[in-house]
Amino acid sequence: MEYKYIEFNEGWDFIQEGIKKLKRIVEGSSEPDFNSEERMTLYNTIYNMCTQRPPYDYSQRLYDKYGETFEEYINSEVLPSLREGNDEVIMLQVLVRSWEKHKVLERWLSRFFHYLDRYFIPRRSLCRLRDVGHNCFRDLVCRDLNANVRNAVIGLIHKEREGEQIDRALLKNVIDVFVEIGKGQMEVYIEDLEACLLKDTAEYYSCKASSWILEEYSYADYILNAEECLRKERESASHYLPSSSEHKLVRTVQHELFEPLANVLVRQKVTAELTSLFQHVEDTARNQASSPGAGMLAQVLVTELVELHDKYTAYVTDCFKNYYHFHKALNEAFEVFCNKAVAASSCAELLATFCDNLLKKGGSEKLSGDQGIEETLEKVIKTLLPYISDKDHFAEFYRKRLARRLLFDRSANKDHERSIITKMKQQCGGQFTSKMEGMVTDWTLARETQNSFEDYLRCNPNIDPGMDLAVTILTTGSWPSYESFNLNLPSEMRKCVEIFKGFYETKTKHRKLTWIYSLGSCNVVGKFEPKIIELVVSTYQAALLLLFNTADRLGYSEISSQLNLPENALVRILHSLSCGKYEILIKEPNTKIISPNDTFEFNSMFTDKMIRIKIPLPPVDNERREVMKDVDNDRRYAIDAAIVRIMKSRKVFGHQELVVECVEQLRHMFKPDIKTIKKRVEDLITRDYLERDKENQKIYRYVV
Repeated sequence: MEYKYIEFNEGWDFIQEGIKKLKRIVEGSSEPDFNSEERMTLYNTIYNMCTQRPPYDYSQRLYDKYGETFEEYINSEVLPSLREGNDEVIMLQVLVRSWEKHKVLERWLSRFFHYLDRYFIPRRSLCRLRDVGHNCFRDLVCRDLNANVRNAVIGLIHKEREGEQIDRALLKNVIDVFVEIGKGQMEVYIEDLEACLLKDTAEYYSCKASSWILEEYSYADYILNAEECLRKERESASHYLPSSSEHKLVRTVQHELFEPLANVLVRQKVTAELTSLFQHVEDTARNQASSPGAGMLAQVLVTELVELHDKYTAYVTDCFKNYYHFHKALNEAFEVFCNKAVAASSCAELLATFCDNLLKKGGSEKLSGDQGIEETLEKVIKTLLPYISDKDHFAEFYRKRLARRLLFDRSANKDHERSIITKMKQQCGGQFTSKMEGMVTDWTLARETQNSFEDYLRCNPNIDPGMDLAVTILTTGSWPSYESFNLNLPSEMRKCVEIFKGFYETKTKHRKLTWIYSLGSCNVVGKFEPKIIELVVSTYQAALLLLFNTADRLGYSEISSQLNLPENALVRILHSLSCGKYEILIKEPNTKIISPNDTFEFNSMFTDKMIRIKIPLPPVDNERREVMKDVDNDRRYAIDAAIVRIMKSRKVFGHQELVVECVEQLRHMFKPDIKTIKKRVEDLITRDYLERDKENQKIYRYVV
């Protein structure tokens, strides 16, 4: 039996009859609903027209006709009724009814054309039938009447603000139309309605605030009126706005009513004084850049910031009853200025410098003034540190200064060291201070180890190092990284090291000693003809000087081969001993530049008025660069850990949501850069921690 193909016009005429009946039902006629046979006949006709062999496969034409059906219905039935009359309330009522009818029409038609949704549309990556209907209504109705509908909605809200009764249910239904047209997403509603509503609200309450200020309301009356407006807005918005808009609306009202008053009373004054303070500090820094007083920059800035904060906190607390918006204005002003650079130094660095000056020997008397050290530390950590955005910068600068205080015995009081770490832990959490706590613990244990070593030598008189030796044992993970070279120690120093290694192996066999000679210091007895002088030098300098015990004259290349130091380090050491203030070695030729052809001779005629002198190495000012490098590395690990932690709990997560949650988790330590987060995600994908969803590249999956 030969199969009979359905011609398009023949089939479409039959389908149109069904569509006309559906429209009459939607418009409220008394026509009976479709029975099961009619529904199946319409579905089968469309199915057959879509499954016929080419050129009789009419899937695309039927898909186009589906969209045209909505366009024709909207243009002939919906728009004319919406454009009738000038009453805004009636227009909104018609809009809501039209949308309800449209949804019924859409639901039935999508059933008749269901085959397209199941097979044709996925193969061609076209809009689904439901989306076609929604898009038609949005483009032909909402876009056409957008301004009128928006003005009508805002007009009703205005009437309610002025005390009139309105139909809140109608208002909610109109807003729901915009939300539903967006297919559950909020973009259409936000773009077409919410943005204008918030802008109008801001303008309305900005005028209110200005009029109250001009009418010279007392501060108490102003706040009472503002709180009443805020209460009414919350109550009204809860009846017709989505929860996301409700929060935005309340924030807008708060901002427009309370921000002007807070600015007038607090923020402008604080900002002015902070600006003046920072200008004064920068001028001081420029004037003192080459003078010994340059180290007072941190003291001036931090001390005056604390005093200003105390002053305005008292105003907010005593005069404005701790009101939230006044605190917010105060905090915002300090956040801006506490994250500014001053004389090329960040506030995080200056805060660490202030603490270092306060805690090291000779600094507490000068910096604490009449206040106790504990009170000063309390104010610095609890008042200023919370305003620093990059707290990890402060932590790293502080850790490096703490290391110097502990290693070189510069700390004035170990109890104060532990106290400030406890305050930081309370403020920022245990992770923030874990390395610092480890350093203090190491330092304490190192003292005990040194005492044990001295007991070991006393109990073994046959073991003689030949010189006094003090060793500080550190745990690698807690302390900052230090550059150290594989120095060839002179025999005198090598003997000491071997004796200590032998002692330490009796204490533990599971820890390996790595010697960091760059941190060492030595007291060397210099036997000069005029007199004996004790030289306080670094381990490197001492190793070089000991070479002259067996030779009066050495060339650059001989020194280099015997010490095995890199060129840049050797040049610094030779320069300090021959070209600086103290010429322990005589250099030939007599220039200030060290070169491979130079020769050096022990200066037996050297003398000085002191009997003990310290010979410093030329400074290498790379602390800031090292801190930034270490912080960048730590941030990468922190971002990686946060991403993995989030994905492990979520399993599947969108890119934007992952970025937002990652920023939220890390903001207490630093503000992660969005580009860096993206790079870390890519790296984790490469390392098989995450993978992209095959259908949507902006969705990630956690790899178990």
